[in-house]
Amino acid sequence: MGKQKFYVVWEGHEPGVYSTWESAKQQIDGYPKAKYKSFSSRAEAEQAYKGSYWAYAGKNTTSGTKTLTELEALGVRLDSLAVDAACSGNPGDMEYRGVHTRTGQEIFHVGPLPNGTNNVGEFLALVHALAWLKQQNSPNIPIYSDSRNAQGWVRAKTCRTKLARMGDNDRIFELIERAERWLQANRVTNPVLKWETEAWGEIPADFGRK
Repeated sequence: MGKQKFYVVWEGHEPGVYSTWESAKQQIDGYPKAKYKSFSSRAEAEQAYKGSYWAYAGKNTTSGTKTLTELEALGVRLDSLAVDAACSGNPGDMEYRGVHTRTGQEIFHVGPLPNGTNNVGEFLALVHALAWLKQQNSPNIPIYSDSRNAQGWVRAKTCRTKLARMGDNDRIFELIERAERWLQANRVTNPVLKWETEAWGEIPADFGRK
């Protein structure tokens, strides 16, 4: 059994500190732009709850936390985007987001969407980041992802998922088709880099559920 974690819900149905992911999830499901994070101990969680979510967004609060200075020393390019996905089940409710690596500011957040997979979410997050940076006229800003599968799918310009279309996940397939069309029509200039979790801790876009 893994080490117990504690979950802070700053914005949700009933904000507070929760000792299980299941209880925390009840407070954020269906709540627009819920703000939450996991911590290694109750004391850390309770201290965090007294403060602002933005003081912890984009930071690994469960293990191996690195400061920005340490990350930079390890070669992380902080003026970048970091993307990640989360899925409750396989398939299950899937969501993805992108944040600014240095500040943790959330740039985009899509979902939850029913009957998706984590790999699909990682792929969509990467393409979303690429498209967003193109709109911002930022062709050289790096994007970090901890998913080798997603990076390979982006290089191949196709989402190689085995996910079945089930009716209630039509929106996911619409996003996949749009992402593939974007990749076919646009040249990728932004560096897509692997986030080295073992060395650097969780990616800043992590949803804090592990």
